[in-house]
Amino acid sequence: MSLDKNTNRSRKSGASTRTLTRETRSVSIPQLRTVIKGRVIAPGDAEYDQARTVFLGGIDRRPAVIVKVANTEDVTRVIALARETGLELAIRSGGHSSAGHSVSDGGIVLDLRDMRGLEIDANQRTAWAETGLTAIEYTIAANAHGLATGFGDTGSVGIGGLTLGGGVGYLVRKYGLTIDSLLAADIVTADGQLLRVDAEHHPDLFWAIRGGGGNFGVATRFQFRLHPVDQVVGGMLLLPATPDAIASFMAAADAAPEELSSIANVMPAPPMPFVPAEHHGKLVIMALMVYAGDVELGQKAIAPFRALAKPIVDMVRPIRYPEIYPPDDPNYRPTAVSQTMFIDHVDRKVAETIADYLMASDAPMRVTQLRMLGGAMARVPADATAFAHRKSRIMANVAAFYTGPEDRIVRETWVTNLVAALRQSDSGAYVNFVGDEGAERVRAAYPGSTWNRLAEIKRRYDPTNLFRLNQNIPPASEDVRK
Repeated sequence: MSLDKNTNRSRKSGASTRTLTRETRSVSIPQLRTVIKGRVIAPGDAEYDQARTVFLGGIDRRPAVIVKVANTEDVTRVIALARETGLELAIRSGGHSSAGHSVSDGGIVLDLRDMRGLEIDANQRTAWAETGLTAIEYTIAANAHGLATGFGDTGSVGIGGLTLGGGVGYLVRKYGLTIDSLLAADIVTADGQLLRVDAEHHPDLFWAIRGGGGNFGVATRFQFRLHPVDQVVGGMLLLPATPDAIASFMAAADAAPEELSSIANVMPAPPMPFVPAEHHGKLVIMALMVYAGDVELGQKAIAPFRALAKPIVDMVRPIRYPEIYPPDDPNYRPTAVSQTMFIDHVDRKVAETIADYLMASDAPMRVTQLRMLGGAMARVPADATAFAHRKSRIMANVAAFYTGPEDRIVRETWVTNLVAALRQSDSGAYVNFVGDEGAERVRAAYPGSTWNRLAEIKRRYDPTNLFRLNQNIPPASEDVRK
């Protein structure tokens, strides 16, 4: 079996629509299998369909080959294959890319999921982690030592892509973004070099990978700082949602100690077994909360939220930190449209807008998710990393599930309208939550001089834009500055 010779089509890859005219050469799958230690999966193989499936539903792409790499040598060989053939290269860790960048249509998928090595030095509070690990796998292992690194809010997310984009999760106010705990990384660049990058070695690249996404190479290992996080006060608190309750919740989240990070999902109550039937379909705040500190102080920090209204469900209690991640259903593939933004405040008027839009929609599930930021994240200088939104106060995500192509159009319109209604002074974007939204939104993720600095670093490490299936930052020589 071989890959057919073809010319790459013009395709939209989230960041921009770029015409790729690079001629591709055929490659022998049997020959590839002789040089790869990991697994080479081609169309027609029994595991092909499962291997090309990503987290989000509605994505049905058929790569020419999927290589489940076993080590850095495999990574180098796959990068060389993409460089020599001109085939589009997708990098997959957990497969949760909002824009579907974890899989290519007709190209090569470099799949890191078999690279799951983890070395924890509990005495030094550091860990070396291969990038095929998921957040829950790392978190469970670290918790055995009473330690943690902050990742996102979903256990099945791969640590590779999450870290490169920034990492906003349950420890963001106490310990900052994931990248604020990143000490070093092993990166295979477009020319096949394996580089150890940190504050002293290749500091320009180390700056860029902390928020710049997968534009600069394939990260095979990260060294993280571990923090003392053993038992926390955490779980779900379900409250009835009125405009006053929504605004008061966000005010309480802003005033809370930095040890407390919360995610407020404003939504119609789903018909879940633990939700009393009389509340199904009524507007609620489904809050996920973590207090990373003393249990008694944690209970005091949660008290103002419990006082907002009589809780419908109260699952907040002392737990081991990994318990905040609910069990994942491997067959769950949501079909949803969403947009994420930063906003400055949620007063009663903003809360009323959220409530009105949610109740006017008939989407099977719709939500406005609100995360109060600040704390440790905000104390890092804006130019210290490629994540430049240190002063952003609230991250809001608007999402609606759809049931088919025609329904998707309706839901996209609703999401776009609500986002427009919520727009305030902060026009930034969090790259990990940007979907297939065009070049303007990618530029919003890297405001001011951040973009130009990233483009220059891209030119040095990936001048031909080999790593282009991402929220793309073209090399400076290709960038038309306006």
